[in-house]
Amino acid sequence: MVDLKLAKLPDRTPVKLAITITPDLQSALNDYAAVYAQAYGREEPVAELIPAMLASFLDSDRNFARARDDARRGRT
Repeated sequence: MVDLKLAKLPDRTPVKLAITITPDLQSALNDYAAVYAQAYGREEPVAELIPAMLASFLDSDRNFARARDDARRGRT
């Protein structure tokens, strides 16, 4: 087998998730989308922004990352 520098790509099959949110959160998400459009000159639907927002949140949570690494290594 050839040893490539690029590892095998992970599964990129989209997963649909349905959630219920409060009206206040919906309003805040709409406001965020409006500010995003002002900042970048491009409107994006809230549904397109949410996955990036969640990924950013999880990536920035160092305690979560540490706990997740520990769990994966069997150190719970």
